[in-house]
Amino acid sequence: MDQAPRIAIPPGVSPTAFAEREAQGRVVTLGGPTMGTRWSVGIVSPPIGIEGQIEALLATIIAEMSNWEPDSAVSRFNRAPAGSWHMLPPGFFTVLEAALALAADSDGAFDPTIGRLVDLWGFGPAPFAGIPDVDEIAACERQGWRAVTLDRAARRALQPGGVALDLSGIAKGYAVDRLAALLRVRGCRHFLVEIGGELRGEGIKPDGQPWWVDMEAPVAGMALPPLRVALHQICVATSGDYRRFFEREGRRFAHTIDPRTGAPIGEAPAAVTVLHESCMMADALATAITVLGVEDGLAFATARDIAVRIVMRERGGLAEYLSPALTAML
Repeated sequence: MDQAPRIAIPPGVSPTAFAEREAQGRVVTLGGPTMGTRWSVGIVSPPIGIEGQIEALLATIIAEMSNWEPDSAVSRFNRAPAGSWHMLPPGFFTVLEAALALAADSDGAFDPTIGRLVDLWGFGPAPFAGIPDVDEIAACERQGWRAVTLDRAARRALQPGGVALDLSGIAKGYAVDRLAALLRVRGCRHFLVEIGGELRGEGIKPDGQPWWVDMEAPVAGMALPPLRVALHQICVATSGDYRRFFEREGRRFAHTIDPRTGAPIGEAPAAVTVLHESCMMADALATAITVLGVEDGLAFATARDIAVRIVMRERGGLAEYLSPALTAML
């Protein structure tokens, strides 16, 4: 028998949202490929020409932060000589600044300087050459996030030499925030934005319902009580080993690299879902908490009042852990 879903209502629900709904409006869904995944936007009464503007904005973000584009700003920074300073595009600088701040706050559980390790393990644009040994990981020496210096006044960054940035753990969330900002500028008040499972909802649908989103089930056939979230002025992002991984010699290698060991995390959570007012931060926090694991991750989230759900594989099934901030929404 199917279980009734638990309902999570964010604290920022507007009491005037229902009165301001476009009752006679119609939700139009637009979408297409981007960042190795797909984007999708559901908009109540979208303005003319918005699809082209969305695609142009996404192209700009890719040109700044995609490791798969050899001429992107991040690829050029990664190839730059030691000791060189680089003016960064505004979006790139914003994302890098946020990534370095979270690296400091999480004591390196989130680290944007793991680009060479990502390639070494076959999760980047470089061809996968097989499971690396200890010496290969050690040879993939990196400076670490502390070596990257920002000049905030000039919006530039120092390449200390050998640092390879990888912003894939934060860039999709940033793109969701940018799309939402674009829609607001164009006069849209009611919409749902998604890029590769990272979402932001604003306003409500014409029927007065919020943008309901079910938290993903990380393992087919292993049921958890459903958890449905009203995405109203809030974002959700999910990380975990069920999305991208490979298996070799009976071992499962998650796509999330632990910067502290240089290898994919061992006992990886099946899924970590974060609710946050910023999708950029939800995206990055989901990665950081995945690396920290259930005990340290919950402590990290609790101390910072972050709404998070962690799903672990335990004794042949799934176990769920909710932070107090998420429990308070139920």
